[in-house]
Amino acid sequence: MMMWLEEFRRLGKVFLAIVLIFALQGAHTELLLVSAAGPTEVNAVAGRNVTLAVPFSGAPDTSVIWFMGDVSVAIWIIDSSTPANIPENHKDVLKIEPNGSLTFVNVPLGYSSNYTVEMTKPGLGKSSATFTLKVFEIIQNVTLSSSKFAIEGTDRFTLSYSMLQGVVEHQMWFVNGTEINTNSHYSVEKQSLVILGPNRRDAGQYMVSLTNPFSSETAHMNVSVLYGPDDPKLESHPAQPLYESGDSLSLSCEAEGFPQPTVKWAFGGQTLSESHGRVLNLSNIQTSQGGNYTCMLLNNETKAERHKSIILKVYERPSGSLMCSVQSVNNVTLQYHCRWAGGTPEAQLSFPALSNTSSGAGNFSLMVTATDDLNGKTVTCQASHPLEQDECNITASGPVKFQPAVKTTVDADDKVAVTIHCVSEATPQAVVSWSKGSKAVTNGTTYQISADTTQLKISEYNVTSSRLQNFTCVCSNPMGSQRREVQLRGPSISDFSGLPNQEGTVIRLTWEVPPTSVVTGFDIQMKGPDLLTDTSNGTQTRGSSDKFRTIQHHPGSVRSVDIFNLNPKSTYRFRVIPKALMTEGEPSGIYRIGPGEGLSGPAIAGIAAGIPCSLLFLLLLGGFIYLCVYCHKNRSRQTRYPVSRAVEKAITIQPDAIPPHNLLTGGLKSLPDYNRLQQTPSERSVALPSFVPPAPVRVATTV
Repeated sequence: MMMWLEEFRRLGKVFLAIVLIFALQGAHTELLLVSAAGPTEVNAVAGRNVTLAVPFSGAPDTSVIWFMGDVSVAIWIIDSSTPANIPENHKDVLKIEPNGSLTFVNVPLGYSSNYTVEMTKPGLGKSSATFTLKVFEIIQNVTLSSSKFAIEGTDRFTLSYSMLQGVVEHQMWFVNGTEINTNSHYSVEKQSLVILGPNRRDAGQYMVSLTNPFSSETAHMNVSVLYGPDDPKLESHPAQPLYESGDSLSLSCEAEGFPQPTVKWAFGGQTLSESHGRVLNLSNIQTSQGGNYTCMLLNNETKAERHKSIILKVYERPSGSLMCSVQSVNNVTLQYHCRWAGGTPEAQLSFPALSNTSSGAGNFSLMVTATDDLNGKTVTCQASHPLEQDECNITASGPVKFQPAVKTTVDADDKVAVTIHCVSEATPQAVVSWSKGSKAVTNGTTYQISADTTQLKISEYNVTSSRLQNFTCVCSNPMGSQRREVQLRGPSISDFSGLPNQEGTVIRLTWEVPPTSVVTGFDIQMKGPDLLTDTSNGTQTRGSSDKFRTIQHHPGSVRSVDIFNLNPKSTYRFRVIPKALMTEGEPSGIYRIGPGEGLSGPAIAGIAAGIPCSLLFLLLLGGFIYLCVYCHKNRSRQTRYPVSRAVEKAITIQPDAIPPHNLLTGGLKSLPDYNRLQQTPSERSVALPSFVPPAPVRVATTV
């Protein structure tokens, strides 16, 4: 459409010029006209001929001047024999045609410009026409270039094109097939494309398209944008708030970047020499490996670095068990103590029932004044460790009743050493104070008190009654006290017994010693035949003895012995003699073993004397029993019964006829009235006595 309109305008101009010529000739007047014979915008290929055509008509001797921009490059008078005036630097290129047109011979690139032709005829005035000449080359060998990489965060990145030859009329830029227009991020400049503030999204394939009226070329280039490392993502696997000594884990560090960032690890500010991967493996980790681990990422192209740290908490459980105790301070104050040794970190310990503000780590003590409400009260120590929670209980209590114990030994100098033990169950442990009589006992040559005060050792050469005195021990702690007296006794035996075997050849003798008895040894004595001895022909017995003789000696710690080689057909008697060095105590009871034996003479005499006495005693006992029975029967016979109301009658008694009572010797009453017994004749052992009725007396009896 545009070309058609342009052609219409050009023909209109020609037609108008012809009409004016004929009109002027008819008026006998001359007029100068000039116009373009073709388009005013002319494109030409460098090295070829091109003409800016001007169809001239009008008066002769018209001067023609061509201007290149504002500079005249050719002057000539039409139909003149004089050559055109063309500057030397243009003579090889410019040439004026007879009609005034301007021809370019092998037009160079530098002749692209606006050209104006002016035709002047004296008396007819001046006429002009303007042309635009564009000289192009064929575009060849287009390439794109830039710096090596675009870097994210920099100000700009420029892509430029170059070509072996060619004149570009239009350039178009594309990224990944999408046309780029100048905006806030892209700027299309001469022979270049500028990316303002490049980022990673600008990476891709870029293309430039160059065109002119005679050729077109494209060039491609892949652009990479360097970026990162971004903020690293540092994690532990398995992800836990803390780890126990001996666990295995790994640390991973990742971050976006191009090229891919390299990774190094540091622990405690020191770079780990063999850690260049994204994953750091830690096996059998120890508490010394807990702390700050840093992941260091480096972009080797941009030299940009990023660091990210993580703190690994590696803990170790406390060793052993939680232990609680309470101690006495000056026998007035209680010191509660809680201990859980080891562990990383140390366990936090506290006694909430005693204090809400005090606590300690690993080993904690709390002192409080002893009060009655603490006696028997259970106090809990709470222990808190990141890997474990625990608690233990402790109860302070006063001393309880106890029984002192006495132990006797003999030292190298044959001295009797008597040790008295006074131990009362108490928490904290009771402190024992000692006294003899009314005087306190102190450490010395004769008396030694143990470090824990629970033992008093008395060193003596021998044991006499004057030495066996009363000792007193008092066990006390802040919660109370208990007092006991110990009266040392001479050597003595209690609870003596024997246990023979089924065959009667072995017997085990056992005995006990009173708790406060001073004993250093025992003599085992026997009465009876000697024990059997082995011979080549069998066993035989030796002579017997009617006296006790010592057959064994044993120290004071022994409480049982076995006697072997007994003759089951013989009778033996055993006893134990307690001793304190050379001082002997009362023998134990006698234990007999064996078959029965005949009566001795004294025994027979005793039996003979005892038989008559026994018979007399039995006779007296029988008489006493008979007398008691007889008296009981007399009382039962005198029982009177009331007369029935239904048979109520008057009874007449004659008081004058009643015989006097005849008292029997011994204060006994007269015989009873046998008629009242209502016995049958067969039941009566003797004839009934005569009965004289008394004078009648009216008696009223009410039942």
